[in-house]
Amino acid sequence: QVQLVESGGGLVQPGGSLRLSCTASGRIFRLNRMGWYRQAPGKQRELVAHITSGGSTNYADSVAGRFTISRDNAKNTVYLQMNSLKPEDTAVYHCNARVVKFSWSYESEHWGQGTQVTVSS
Repeated sequence: QVQLVESGGGLVQPGGSLRLSCTASGRIFRLNRMGWYRQAPGKQRELVAHITSGGSTNYADSVAGRFTISRDNAKNTVYLQMNSLKPEDTAVYHCNARVVKFSWSYESEHWGQGTQVTVSS
């Protein structure tokens, strides 16, 4: 099995910063694309950003220029640096990873439990 454990959420004032981390563990042969999604109350889950194993990144328009995604392949960890936070960034942030468990297996998708980010004065 594969586990994704997130950390770094919390309460921050508008204009502030937070850094989220997500570490993958368990049965992992190769970690492919990793990313962050978020879900606000009453809304659908949406992509925030993702990063390939080679470091190529993609961002939602709403966070481009404010958020930075990065990863440490040696630690199986993905980060999300969030700057200039706005109240509309308030949501539960979920880590996502596409994992190949064995050299002969297909890629499977996995999710973390989520970490709450609240932006409020």
